[in-house]
Amino acid sequence: MATHHTSKEAPSKRHDSAGTAAATASAGASAKQDAASVTKPPVPPKVHRARHSKAAGSRHSAASTQSRMPRIHLQPGEEAPAPTLPADSPEQLGRVAVLDITPSRENDVFPVRVELGETFSVTAQVFIEGRSKIGATAVLRNPRGREMLRMPMACVNPGLDRWAVTLKAGEHSTVKPWDEEWPALRRQLGDWSLIVEGWEDTYASWLHDARIKVDVHDDVENALDSGANLLSRWADRHDAGLSASERRTLREAAERIADHSLNGHERLAAADNEAIERLHVEHPLRDAISPSHPKTVHVERPKSSFTAWYQFFPRSEGATRDPQTGKITPGTLRTSVSGLERAAAQGFDVVYLPPIFPIGVTNRKGRNNSLVAGPEDPGSPFGIGSELGGHDTVDPQLGTMDDFKALCARAHELNLEIALDFALQCSPDHPWVKEHPDWFRHKPDGTIAFAENPPKKYQDIYPIDFNADMPGIERKVERLMDLWIEAGVTIFRIDNPHTKPVRFWQDVIAAVTRKHPEVLFLAEAFTRPGMMRALSYVGFTQSHCYFPWRNEKWNLDDYLLETNSDEAFYQHNTFWPTTPDILTDYIRDNGIAGHAIRAVLAAMGSPSWGIYNGYELIENRQRPGYEEQQDNEKYEVKVRDWSQAGQYGIGELLASLNRIRRAHPACRSYHDLNLLPCEDESIIAFIRHVPAELTGTGKPDTVIVVVNLDAHNSHQAVVHLELGDYGLPTDRAVRLRDELTGREFDWGWDNFVSLAPWADVAHILSVEY
Repeated sequence: MATHHTSKEAPSKRHDSAGTAAATASAGASAKQDAASVTKPPVPPKVHRARHSKAAGSRHSAASTQSRMPRIHLQPGEEAPAPTLPADSPEQLGRVAVLDITPSRENDVFPVRVELGETFSVTAQVFIEGRSKIGATAVLRNPRGREMLRMPMACVNPGLDRWAVTLKAGEHSTVKPWDEEWPALRRQLGDWSLIVEGWEDTYASWLHDARIKVDVHDDVENALDSGANLLSRWADRHDAGLSASERRTLREAAERIADHSLNGHERLAAADNEAIERLHVEHPLRDAISPSHPKTVHVERPKSSFTAWYQFFPRSEGATRDPQTGKITPGTLRTSVSGLERAAAQGFDVVYLPPIFPIGVTNRKGRNNSLVAGPEDPGSPFGIGSELGGHDTVDPQLGTMDDFKALCARAHELNLEIALDFALQCSPDHPWVKEHPDWFRHKPDGTIAFAENPPKKYQDIYPIDFNADMPGIERKVERLMDLWIEAGVTIFRIDNPHTKPVRFWQDVIAAVTRKHPEVLFLAEAFTRPGMMRALSYVGFTQSHCYFPWRNEKWNLDDYLLETNSDEAFYQHNTFWPTTPDILTDYIRDNGIAGHAIRAVLAAMGSPSWGIYNGYELIENRQRPGYEEQQDNEKYEVKVRDWSQAGQYGIGELLASLNRIRRAHPACRSYHDLNLLPCEDESIIAFIRHVPAELTGTGKPDTVIVVVNLDAHNSHQAVVHLELGDYGLPTDRAVRLRDELTGREFDWGWDNFVSLAPWADVAHILSVEY
């Protein structure tokens, strides 16, 4: 479940270079450096290093560790600050213990993944002995080791010593792989390091005790003299990143608190005021800095997490029907430019094409997956391969390779990426059947077995058998993908990857991305959680998921939290309301309002979402007995009258949703969603929030989504908003703007909402800061 604690975080301020160097010094630095970086009292301490014991040899031991711990010689009455201790191996703890950092790579093998500029939550268990106050800081460094972000953490569960913060790796970008800026952006990608620094908050500990002692007149002189020494030491600390005026403020406070001519309360006030508290928040005195061992965060390119997909079939795009004969003239790659333009106008940024390869003739499927194809039936594009070629050939009925390259070039002009479906399967007519018969599974009678997914049968498809020559198949697929990448493809949508060995995909994706790091992979896999996680580990950036069947409030609540959680450091669920293979009962039964409801949930419930064309025309006729469309486009050419789309308003809604998503940083992350309580079982409400430090605008970004799941009846509910959790004022109304309608509302803690499907199926509310 995604968590939010940013409202409790202290504001951050950039440290100077000296502070950065001190704060992030290696735990294995010399004891002399450790002592100098941690303490600078008015009388500089003498630091001695104990001689290394010969008995210990080169082998790490407790004795050898102790020999490198700093020893500080103090003046009489002077209190020793806690030192930074060396920690040379992962099992060693620092002076402050830092444990259980999340997110963390699986088995220390598979790193967590985020998109460049995507916000994500980090937590850790941080503690010290006794009742001393502590603090924690999270630090992100890019692949070249440069510190890119330093943020204070907040204690969100004192009983469990749990600290949390929201971070982001780099800045959000819309740069595409073909843009001139791509080489510079590419250098930001790769393995970043995350370190959590625990440290003793000496000032907070002192102030807590000093207030009590002054109030009850208990050992006041010692308490205040100790505070004077502490403030002087603080002023001299390079790690604090203080300006000259801030150092002067601390020194003047130290002088006043050391003035015995003043009474106790006057002296304490010199160190207990807003100016000192501001310095404590922004430039704290950090003793015993204890950095964790680095955790890896793999930062991926734009569109790896935040994507809006649009799918169409080139053979249907621009298809016409002769009004006299009824004969259909299919579309081509050239006429498919209209699909690109429609996708761009609606604000999508990836166009996904099904296979564009030659289609086999043997066992070709007819309309609605019938076993007998008529003379005009084009067959399924997933029955790949004929005498005209296989996976390396453009179907001549669609055009040529040059036509495909021109389509990609036009897509790039429209700022669209082309995703190509790569189905690793063959028709009986595919050249591989003769060239590599050992690549297919045979029955005992010597015939090749066609594909099955009982009760479904795919008589027009031969599945690949990976047992005989997996290395050879890998090399072939790598060369094929290189071919299409050179033509302009930047994303592959892989059909049924869970029916092939995971190791196969691991090898192929590694080889392809080694040469083409910009290439992304989408898994069309509806399967078990373990397999989905494994596919994510080996390089599938996004995946289809079970969103189409999550239609009631209780399972939508669960699925939104599952999708937007730590699970998304690996698996990025992409929400598609429909696909050529999926048309649910909900879409069938709920008309225009149902299409609008599911579009809002998909676009706002996941950073990655997709639409299969025809959604704008309310194509919701179900094939009897199946959750798929009647007259499935997989088996025939569709002739659509796009001039009718305006009467439904869905196309305009899709454009609005994509506009809203682009405008709000809160919509870009898989780690910032929380549910909002409301009692009506037909009203679902959730919030996305990014703190001001991470938006890039200097202002927080908060988006609240409220949806009526009932496409036929109005519903009312009171939606509770825990204002303080999101940094919102708790003493006055908050002004919200509905991004869909432009209307404005004032919200507080508990808010009445009424939604009627004939008016508004949803509110998408942004906070006006």
